[in-house]
Amino acid sequence: MTHAQVVGIGNAVVDVLSECDDNFLANMGIDKGVMQLVERERGEVLYGAMRERRQAPGGSVGNTIAGLGNLGLTTAFIGRVRDDALGRFYASALEAAGTAFPNPPVAGGALPTSRSMIFVTPDGERSMNTYLGISSELSPADVPAEVARGADILFLEGYLYDRPEGKKAFEEAARLCHAGGGRAGIALSDPFCVDRHRDDFRRLVKELDYVIGNEHEWESLYQTDLSAALEQASQDAGLVVCTRSGSDVIVTDGDTLAEVPVKRVVPVDATGAGDLFAAGFIYGMAHGADLATSGRMGCVAAAEVISHFGARPETDLRALFRKEGLI
Repeated sequence: MTHAQVVGIGNAVVDVLSECDDNFLANMGIDKGVMQLVERERGEVLYGAMRERRQAPGGSVGNTIAGLGNLGLTTAFIGRVRDDALGRFYASALEAAGTAFPNPPVAGGALPTSRSMIFVTPDGERSMNTYLGISSELSPADVPAEVARGADILFLEGYLYDRPEGKKAFEEAARLCHAGGGRAGIALSDPFCVDRHRDDFRRLVKELDYVIGNEHEWESLYQTDLSAALEQASQDAGLVVCTRSGSDVIVTDGDTLAEVPVKRVVPVDATGAGDLFAAGFIYGMAHGADLATSGRMGCVAAAEVISHFGARPETDLRALFRKEGLI
């Protein structure tokens, strides 16, 4: 394949979901509502403690790309899996959903395919414990030049910055995308990720075409309150998107500002809310929609994914957009 409208690059992670209560989290020493990286041994302990596991292809940008595929865009995902049961599951699930996966599973890799053990409590919060495995070895060699250069829009995952080779892969993909005339942007991923890579991310905000983050990530990036952080971001970046849990989404592009109202929904499972918001928003961008319409598309997609278990849409998102008068 040589051309996809949207190409994602990120950690290729199999999500393994299980329901539990707050006592279980406390007993297992799991921090509620955040993503933690775990080593292989801890990952095996947590995996063994899960009841009634459900597995699905995941990874933050992987979920976004799946949402864009649901919306009818041509998509590709650059990631690294091992030729093991989970890796083959990941690759075949992506291809079956219509997303090209140009990286064949690696035979004989030393590390297994990445997996995230996600514990979902009755309030819909998800506590993620991610063993990065082979996806942490993603390097520039895994970036097919024709795929990155052919992208109209490239979406990058901040978590890749946790490994030097991932960082290089990410920057190579952005360089190729820009060389081909495409737009490249990033998801800030989480406040702890921003803390770890603040200087890099502040530089990237100036170099990339769009940046999507939540209020805590923007506050962490500029180490100040939200209004001051967004004022700084709007000076540094092109298109800035800030989601706020249950509150209006703020979108700025130069001097243009849009505040997008959010309908509060009690989540069944909050997994993937930010990822699917990004899918809806990028769909709007790809079709030249204005900021407010793109933001509303993001909110509709996010509301769909939190209405059921799992981080990928189960409903035709375009039908939902039509129902809301967005297309």
